[in-house]
Amino acid sequence: MVSTSIDNFVVGMKAFPGNPYDGHTLSASLEQVHKLTGIVAKEVYVDRGYRGHGLTESTKIWIAGAKRGVTVAIKKKLKRRNAIEPVIGHMKNDGRLGRNFLKGAAGDAMNALLCAAGHNLRKILRQLALLCVRLRIDFNQPLVSNGLNLQL
Repeated sequence: MVSTSIDNFVVGMKAFPGNPYDGHTLSASLEQVHKLTGIVAKEVYVDRGYRGHGLTESTKIWIAGAKRGVTVAIKKKLKRRNAIEPVIGHMKNDGRLGRNFLKGAAGDAMNALLCAAGHNLRKILRQLALLCVRLRIDFNQPLVSNGLNLQL
């Protein structure tokens, strides 16, 4: 799973058959994000499971627990990386990622992608609900137009 560093929107989700080493999945995940968004990640913050990833591209990979060359800003971003774990937990519970009822490797891929899309839609709908509260819009009240009561 690849998410944005600020809003935790899922921008890439891919199912890998078997149980591959995390470091071997990094290049495929970043490639998927580039295909979907058209943006190449400048910096990637990962946990220690991604050591030995073998990427020497223009993308800078920051591994948690690194000591050399780590500035205060990078330390903050590495701490922000910990916010991904609750996102995975919410997708397993709320998005039903924990159990897959679709068949085969294609079913695994579809389930993961649909779960990520559902997570993003829930985030968008939550922001729209907050906007309606701020603007004091109540969709349960009937609209009055030319003496007619209209219900949405």
